[in-house]
Amino acid sequence: MPDSSAAEVRLVRHATLSITVGETAFLVDPMLAAPGAIPPIPETPNDRDNPLVPLPDVDLSHDAVVVTHRHVDHFDEAAREELDPAVPLFCQPAEADAFAADGFTDVRPVDDAVSFRGVQISRTPGRHGHGELAEEMGPVSGFAFAGKETVYVAGDTVWYDGVAEALNRHRPDMVVLNGGAARFEYGEPITMGVDDVAAVRDATDATVGVVHMEAINHCLLTRDELGRAVPEICVPADGELVRD
Repeated sequence: MPDSSAAEVRLVRHATLSITVGETAFLVDPMLAAPGAIPPIPETPNDRDNPLVPLPDVDLSHDAVVVTHRHVDHFDEAAREELDPAVPLFCQPAEADAFAADGFTDVRPVDDAVSFRGVQISRTPGRHGHGELAEEMGPVSGFAFAGKETVYVAGDTVWYDGVAEALNRHRPDMVVLNGGAARFEYGEPITMGVDDVAAVRDATDATVGVVHMEAINHCLLTRDELGRAVPEICVPADGELVRD
């Protein structure tokens, strides 16, 4: 029989994840739009409407929603319309008022850590790019979900000392990174590329899964390219579990 105390992470699409820790299910960064419903990210290469691919047919039932930040590829209009407005919704403090304005009635900003149904949810830092561009991208967060096992979702960040510190603090069993090397027509990538992923792989003994690829127009690093460059990671397809 499966171990009900173990953690399970399934990639839905892009950064949308279904995470179960023990018996508690979280829907992370819900982008639920149909293909082509969202315009291309402005000032980016590969000028195509988003999402590029449909949602897979997977179970999206959940006890709570967690949003790392409110960029449209992490929380979209379809999610706002389709989610139960009474669902517990965990977010970074800077965005709590915006979710309340959207009509959500149980918004729970996470400053450091909170407990929910036996799971400790800790907010972790992120840096959404490099230099001034990272500042322009606004605040972003990751989250660690700790039960008998711990899952660390890094969110939209590049490799930097904040990620290293989160790995050291939470000692996760599983790490989920947002790859794709997303970029604008100027500046450096704003999410993890090959070197960032390799640095995380070298810094932890945890299972490392990489998502955030092949669904949004400005994510240019493919699953195949990343998997060949860093073979010691899991690169799940849409709908698949992150596995050792």
